[in-house]
Amino acid sequence: MFTSLTLLVLAGLLGPLLAAGRRPLAPVLVGELIAGAILGRTWLHVIAPASQPFPAFSALGFAMLMLEAGHEVDLGSTELRAGAARAGLALLVTLAVSLPIGLAIGAFFPTGHSLLLVVLLAGSSAAVAFPTIRERGLTGPAIAIVITWITLADAVTAVLMPLTLSAVGRIPVALFGDFLIIAIAAASMVFAHHLFRTSLADEAKRESKHRHWALQLRLSVLMLLALAAIAEGTGASLLVAGFAAGIVLRRFDEPNRLAQQLTGLASGFFVPAFFVLLGASLDLSALVHSVSAIGLALAMAIGTTAVHVVASLIAGKETRLPAGLLASAQLGLPAAAAALGLASGVLQPAVAAALVAGGVLTLIPASAGALMLAGKPVVETTTTASV
Repeated sequence: MFTSLTLLVLAGLLGPLLAAGRRPLAPVLVGELIAGAILGRTWLHVIAPASQPFPAFSALGFAMLMLEAGHEVDLGSTELRAGAARAGLALLVTLAVSLPIGLAIGAFFPTGHSLLLVVLLAGSSAAVAFPTIRERGLTGPAIAIVITWITLADAVTAVLMPLTLSAVGRIPVALFGDFLIIAIAAASMVFAHHLFRTSLADEAKRESKHRHWALQLRLSVLMLLALAAIAEGTGASLLVAGFAAGIVLRRFDEPNRLAQQLTGLASGFFVPAFFVLLGASLDLSALVHSVSAIGLALAMAIGTTAVHVVASLIAGKETRLPAGLLASAQLGLPAAAAALGLASGVLQPAVAAALVAGGVLTLIPASAGALMLAGKPVVETTTTASV
């Protein structure tokens, strides 16, 4: 077991290696996917993603990826509120435009899951866009709209995506699970708001800090696992569980201390493990040898970009082309769809690989949009988005 874990951690280092320097060769997640593909089904077959304890690590990694994305969302932000109206319009346009384009792509490249393609086209990625916005110091009306737009898109598509891969009879139970997760998250925020103001809570935080108990981190993990357990038991979305947990924690953590602890736990092991194991489960040789799968990947990348650009042009003058490009970034949703589809056997290996490849390709226009919003030449660099 430890030999396999050593290989897993070693493979994950390819991500930072390729992303290092002023002119990175690829985003971190792409390097991790490549490393997994090399060691997994595509080539060497030395990592078996289905072998224990890898499935548990992969699920935890994805949950923590979405927790990090949710942790980027500040519900009390003035920017979030300022962009709400036009962001809502942008999301509605995105969903409306995604429907005919997704169905057309599904008809031309049959997957048996055209509604999944529709949801993927409408999705965005807070895990890519928000760190990019923060690192480049992007501000202004357009950014307020993009932040709210991506938050709404992540929330809506997180609920819808698993339903497109579920049996019809499971959908009501899954929807109940999503509702329960959201309700518990909301109740937790109300409860914590009152609890954290007490002297007992202040004393517990002081004791934890001085005696290295890491109580806040333990409670954060407990929240994530409890919501994930509901998702597992009801067939609800793990995306919703992780995202909701992240939003709750953003409201009540100590930004520096807890953020560093979560980053160390998630980005140091579990999130890279998810992408390496996802890469290991993908059969990229099936993608390369399938003209239809290559076409699907390109169509999804182009379609996603086009859908978001159209929505940004309609939503208002502040958004326009650059904001639409930035909002088109994909990450968690295609990866989750591929992982869920492969685990349940409802997606063919070539299709799963195509969805991930299409998501990776959207990082190129997203990075170009960020550069344009920053007022820099697009030719300056390639995509620098990272997890």
